[in-house]
Order: sequence, then C-alpha cells, then structure tokens
Amino acid sequence: MTDESQHTPATSDLRQAALAARAASREVAIVPREYKDQVLLGVAESVEAAAPVLMMFNTQDVARAKEAGLPEAKIARLRLTPESISQCVAGLRQIAAMDDPVGKVVEERTVPSGLNVQRVRSPLGVILMIYEARPLVTLDAFGLCFKAGNACILKGGREASQTNIAISKFIHAVLEGCGHNKDACVVLPSLEREQTRELLGMADCIDLAIPRGGAELVKFVREHAKMPTVQHAQGVCHIYVHEDADLEMALRVCVTAKTSAPATCNAAECVLVHAKVAGELVPRLCEAYREAGVQVRAEARALALTPYAEPAGDDDFGREFLDLVVALKLVEGMDDAIAHVHRYGSDHTEAILTTNPAAADWFARHVQSSCVVINASTRFNDGFQLGLGAEIGISTSRVHAYGPMGLEELTTRRWVVRGEGQTR
Repeated sequence: MTDESQHTPATSDLRQAALAARAASREVAIVPREYKDQVLLGVAESVEAAAPVLMMFNTQDVARAKEAGLPEAKIARLRLTPESISQCVAGLRQIAAMDDPVGKVVEERTVPSGLNVQRVRSPLGVILMIYEARPLVTLDAFGLCFKAGNACILKGGREASQTNIAISKFIHAVLEGCGHNKDACVVLPSLEREQTRELLGMADCIDLAIPRGGAELVKFVREHAKMPTVQHAQGVCHIYVHEDADLEMALRVCVTAKTSAPATCNAAECVLVHAKVAGELVPRLCEAYREAGVQVRAEARALALTPYAEPAGDDDFGREFLDLVVALKLVEGMDDAIAHVHRYGSDHTEAILTTNPAAADWFARHVQSSCVVINASTRFNDGFQLGLGAEIGISTSRVHAYGPMGLEELTTRRWVVRGEGQTR
C-alpha cells in the first residue's frame, strides 16, 4: 500500500469523486438486504483477519502524530488496539444482523379518495463524514451508510491517513468482489482547508454533511456547508449525585465514567454532588480519583472537603477535558443541578444517581440532552451499548437525529401512494 496521503487532489478530482458517489448512491439504494449483509460480513472478516496489518499502519500514524506534537488525548483516539478492532468488527456484524430500514413502512392508511397511502423509510443519498483521529469511524460510517442504502464520502484527519487508506482498501476489495460499485465508499486523502470548503459546497452531489471532532471542525463545517448538517459537537457530560444516591454506587460510577476512556465524548467531565451527602462522598471520591490518576478541579466548598483537589478556574465548568481531569461542584438540590447543566452542558449526556424514582423522573423530564442516564455511567451513550450496532456519531443537533446515529437515523421518510385511477 502506498502513501496516498501525500497526494492532494485537484478540485476537479474532488468533483469527480462526489459525482461518482452520487451515481453509486442510486445503485446502493436498491441493493437487497442479503447482498448488503454479505458485504458487511465480508468487510468484518477481512478486517479481523488483517488486524495485524491494520495495526502496523496505525503504528506509523501514531508515531508521526507524536513527532508532530499532537496532544495525548488525540493520540489516544487515534491509536488502535486488538480490543477496539474486535469491537468494531462486532459492530459490523451486529449491523448485518439488524433489520434493513430501507422500504420499511412506518405508517399506512386509506384516505377518503380510496388511495392507499404509505410512509416508507428511504436512503438519504450521499453522506459526507468529516472526522478527526478515530480511524475506525471509517468502518463504522461505511457499515451504517451502506446498510441504510447510502453512499458515503469519508474524509478522516491527516493524522490517521495510513490507517484510513488501509481500511478503504479492505472495503473496496469486498465491494468489488461482491459485484458492487466501489464508489459507494469514497475515502478521501488529506485535504487542504480550501478544498474541504469546496467539497462542502457540492450540495448537488452530497445530501448530508456530518462533522465529528473538535469544536473548531464542527464550526468550520457548519459555516461552510451548503447542504444540511448534523453536528456531533463536544461532550460536556455531567453526573449529578442526588441526596438519595447509593454512595457506593456513586463512587464506582463517577470514577469509571472518567477513567475507562477519558478521551471519549461520553466521559464524565463534571460531577455535581448534593451538599447533604458531600461530607461523606467528596473525600472518598477525590481519594479514589487520586489513586486512578485523575486531577480534580473543585469549586471552593468542595475544595474544603479534600486535600486531593485543586481550585477550579472560571473555564473548568463547561469544558471538555478529554483527559484524566474532572470538575467537581456542590449543589443545593435538583433545581441547582439542573440549572448548572442547562448553563454548561452541551446536550450530549447527563446522568443522575439516586434511589428516588420521582427525582430520577424529574431530572429526565427537565434535562433535554440527547441522552439522560439514570443510575449508570454516561459512557453508555454509545451506539454499540444502546443496541444500534456501530454508530456514525452522537448528534447534539435536535433536528432530524438526536443522540447516537444508527441505521434509522441515516434514512428519511417518503410517501408511496397507490390508487386505482383516481383523479382530482
């Protein structure tokens, strides 16, 4: 495999790639389920068998990222492991086992004119995904788009170029081996900023743009895309420890929600503790964080309860650390906690820990984030964990899709009307 990342395509090449994806989308839209599943299972098998090769190219990407001085949080998202590859492969197989959403009748009626009216799920067309670091997004995005009858254009970050090129070759080999158009999955090399802007202007070829990455990337896509966008913005996720919480459970959940994968968007970035239980919980929690290597940044009242924290700055609340750092604050009750979430949250994931069902219901009704979790970790806001198979990302946009985007979120609904010669 050659290093295609050094080739920067001309605008005409980008245009041709987008047109090719548009043509392929019309073919993919009518592929029967069994043939789509054959491709997904074939890609899963190829990637599983070639995991050592994929790891080799990824090692090269990680080495270059370190040389370039990329932050450790981004390198953590870039790095593949046998476990992450296995989970991605399992996600592809889970998608293959799921019902095909294309053509599914979601409502049906006969109207007074005698017409039979159906509303059916239909592919979106061509989906452009622009993302950073995580190369396995290439596999997840292809699998979901293809099963939902869409072609995809995937533009990963320069830091993951070798891994993404290797993945694209596995996908294309299986597509062509199964008799399908390889342009159903266009994987672009690194683009200059101006070329990405030009790509975002091709609304006649691309139906939806999905940015997945840092705030700067999301802002750039939102400002320049001529087609609709679904944003996958930062995850400023909170855990509220209610006064009726099981404190042993709270310790486990709060610590692991930060330490199990600190560089992910569903990691807990801030813990809110009811003042009534703070004296018992905060010292133990901060000691557990210290033992796990987590730096705690606490507001004054919480800081007074533990030697294992440092003062929180003005910008530590509402911040996505993506690292072993967590903010801590005491609150006076439900209204105080909800007001903090409304001010600093990013509509991603919020959790409440409580043995009081009424309090849990109140929190779930009043916090309108894409996912509210009761008595569990924020880390469960994930397509694989919620039974969607892989996900194309977690949308923080409220229009069209909200939360993890699985198969149904990559379709639209259209009308099919059957008559017997009726006129109007």
